[in-house]
Amino acid sequence: MLWPAGLLADGPAWLHGQQTLLPPSLSIASLAIPLLLALVLDLAVGDPPNRYHPVAWMGSGIAAACRHAPKLGRWAPFAFGAGLMAAGVILTVAAGLAVERALTHLPLLLGWLLEAWLLKTTLAARGLARAAGQIRKALEASDLPLARRLTGWHLVSRDTSQLGEAHVAAAAVESVAENTSDGIIAPLLYYAIGGLPGALAYRFVNTADAMLGYRDPAREWLGKAPARLDDLANLLPSRLTAALIVLASLLLGENARQAWRVWRRDAGKTASPNAGHPMSAMAGALGLELEKIGHYRLGVGQSQPKAEHIGRAVRLMYATTALAVGVMAPLIIALWR
Repeated sequence: MLWPAGLLADGPAWLHGQQTLLPPSLSIASLAIPLLLALVLDLAVGDPPNRYHPVAWMGSGIAAACRHAPKLGRWAPFAFGAGLMAAGVILTVAAGLAVERALTHLPLLLGWLLEAWLLKTTLAARGLARAAGQIRKALEASDLPLARRLTGWHLVSRDTSQLGEAHVAAAAVESVAENTSDGIIAPLLYYAIGGLPGALAYRFVNTADAMLGYRDPAREWLGKAPARLDDLANLLPSRLTAALIVLASLLLGENARQAWRVWRRDAGKTASPNAGHPMSAMAGALGLELEKIGHYRLGVGQSQPKAEHIGRAVRLMYATTALAVGVMAPLIIALWR
């Protein structure tokens, strides 16, 4: 976030138990407005082309580095992956700090807008809603082959070619839930804690895991460090997202009691230590059984997902995001003023 000129070298005040030198009203505005603007920009304009997108640059850098990764053995690929993560996090934090320093020399309103734009590139609300909406429309039109292709193209890495309607809808609902955490709540939380460097570093870790965190022969050991670091980075955001989904379901008239019950019962059923939290809360809120064949079943015995549930999941995503702003703004003020 935009650190006041003269305080940048010291970092956020909470690191030193100090107060900023700005009047309280300006401190609050300087910290909270970029976050709100970033959400508005994401919903209004979506993502820029890849050549202007920091996350796409991260992906290109990871892919370029991995062309030089060791191919044989375990420890050499593991060490390469760990070194890649260390270098990537250091570089993204340094870039974030450099940008923050540059923004302090701009007029305040322009600095807010540019910071919001950069933060917006770490968010995925509009893209997630659009992808889910396309799958919903394909299912409503009874075009299952198109729905399968869209699901595999936009949302999941699993083979979708043989999925039935219920499993396609389930995959879409699961992805909306999981990416509410990874693509919205987590970047906002790390922005609240660590400013723009924190949000960018989180996005690098998450991008590296998305590219390398697989248990196939080529990436089993190369992706071990990215996967474990991503697990660690998402421990708090995933659980916060699940709690916010429960609260959002109460506000939207979904089943908050069942959301809580299924979350507490089924969160540990996925291989990931984090993905099961928002997905099981979403399953309970919508009264659905979400199954990834051969891996997990969340909300066992509830209704099978349909196209309409995708739209309801997106509504919960938006409500969860709105509630998150109510959590992040006081956190920003408490940590950074």
